[in-house]
Amino acid sequence: MTGAALLFVAVASQAVAQDAGGYEKQSYNYSEWAKGRFSEVVTVKNPGRLLFLGGIGAEDEATTSGGAIKHVGDFGAQCRYAWDKIKRILEKQGGTLNDVIKATTFVTDIRSFPEAGKCRGEVFAGSTQPAGTFVAVSQLAWPGMMIEVDVIAATAK
Repeated sequence: MTGAALLFVAVASQAVAQDAGGYEKQSYNYSEWAKGRFSEVVTVKNPGRLLFLGGIGAEDEATTSGGAIKHVGDFGAQCRYAWDKIKRILEKQGGTLNDVIKATTFVTDIRSFPEAGKCRGEVFAGSTQPAGTFVAVSQLAWPGMMIEVDVIAATAK
């Protein structure tokens, strides 16, 4: 057999092994305080697709110029709106919120931490929480924007 033929066989058998392996997502917590809030580790075996969403906030989707923020001054409403947008974007890509493996939440006021946790708890009610990071920043992309969520999801197909 030539080197090219051996390479083809090796690559082909690796692809078959992946197809036969099946998709598996597992979440783990090692700290009691994290349980129900977020997963400390999420492992994904044989994902069909990885989805990387750009930062999603309360930007009004109907505007073409950008910068129009919905629910100015209402953190809870901005949080729910952002997660609703994330849900709709994932659905357009054949995914669901259950496919989220990591969410990084950026906020302009660290005091919004409890409300952000409540919002995220509502979003993932009855589901396992993805891995997460919460970051306070001095400002987001647009004036009035109080939250931005960066999401990574893994789907079976």
